[in-house]
Amino acid sequence: MADLEFVESRMTRIEAEICRRLQSSADTVERLCTVPGIDRISAWGIISEIGLDMSQFPDAQHLASWAGLCPGNWESAGKQKSGRTRKGSAWLRRHLCQSAWGVSTKQNNYLSALFRRLAARRGVKRATMAVAHALLVIAYQILKNRVEYRELGADYFDKLNPLRLTRRLVKRLEGLGFQVTLEARPA
Repeated sequence: MADLEFVESRMTRIEAEICRRLQSSADTVERLCTVPGIDRISAWGIISEIGLDMSQFPDAQHLASWAGLCPGNWESAGKQKSGRTRKGSAWLRRHLCQSAWGVSTKQNNYLSALFRRLAARRGVKRATMAVAHALLVIAYQILKNRVEYRELGADYFDKLNPLRLTRRLVKRLEGLGFQVTLEARPA
């Protein structure tokens, strides 16, 4: 127990020192913490790896490439060989993947809907990397434009193409043996 208390007291001192050093950018840390899945420690890790000045990256895609969170592009003779991500900032990737995994268990937000949508088709690991990429793009926009996070909602993908969603759901019901007739609801 004495060892545990020693480690916890040391962690408390380190967190206090980080808070003291990031006092000037406390509002930025708070803005990053409004993103689902990103907590205070993840926000500290993101800021420590990419900094506060986003002028060094022309756009979010360049940042994602530097971090190693964009899909690989190995193609030979017109054939796609691998989509494996390349090595980048290991610490930044660790913070973002941990945040992506944390947001995957949440409900009613855009990032968890993105995770479930991709995990169904591509698998959990690829979905985690894709959500980590989305988190990095969101963090870039927050740091560059000094804006608040705006939630798109869990039904964002349903609103993109409602006709496609309707066709898919009707086809699924017909596959289960139901006869489906659609009529518009009065306004």
